[in-house]
Amino acid sequence: DPVPPLQVIRPEPCGVCGSRIRFGKTAIKCCQCQLLLHTKCQEQCPSLCAPRPHHHAWPREGVLADFAPSTPPLVPALVVQCVTEVEMRGLTETGLYRVPGMEQLVREWKRKLLRAGAALPALSSVTDIHVVCGVLKDFLRGLKEPLTASPLTLLPGAATDIPDETASDTALRHVVSKLPPANRDTLAFLMLHLLRVSHSPDCKMDVLNLSRVFGPTLVGHSSANPTPLAIMEDTPRQCKVVARLLSLPPSFWRGFVGTEQENLVPV
Repeated sequence: DPVPPLQVIRPEPCGVCGSRIRFGKTAIKCCQCQLLLHTKCQEQCPSLCAPRPHHHAWPREGVLADFAPSTPPLVPALVVQCVTEVEMRGLTETGLYRVPGMEQLVREWKRKLLRAGAALPALSSVTDIHVVCGVLKDFLRGLKEPLTASPLTLLPGAATDIPDETASDTALRHVVSKLPPANRDTLAFLMLHLLRVSHSPDCKMDVLNLSRVFGPTLVGHSSANPTPLAIMEDTPRQCKVVARLLSLPPSFWRGFVGTEQENLVPV
């Protein structure tokens, strides 16, 4: 089912004879299976073809579940790949997550990863690890709902409004367990990662520093459309929530992702 001949912009192999179709040459592409071939090879083309499955890019923005895989643990591949790359070569970097990466590169790589969907390109070619950190933070900030936003405001309340620490811990664990599965699994994966960062003496990023960086990124505001004053008042509360989450033991977080941790590491 060929379309009218088109000009090749990028050299690609002919689907029939296998030799390269050079730049600027005329070619034919099947509009059903996307097979590209020389015009001279059209007669040798198989008469039947099967449509190729369309590759779906991720949305530019969405709730976390829009990016999560279909089987547990429900942690988006983008989050897994960024975290894996940071842990491979970033745990000796001072100011990890606090030092900004070049803004243009962060935007470019985030766009590239979202366009790629689950078939992510390797991040090993990103020279500056702070750019990878920036992509992760920007992805989390760009979600339609903050990671801890559902059930709305319950998590911040459990973290900041209960004076008794034991009761607060119990309430916090309960609210985390009731988050949507993708949010809960991703939060657990991130908390385990941030705990590892906090334990690295080279990073100089303790729980307090990390909670200041990730508070506004992970925790929602007290109202849907906060005023500048409300944003300013929310910031200390957001930081306290993340600090409280990081005070929960790693065994709690591993309960959500630990048994299947090996499934999270990209091959």
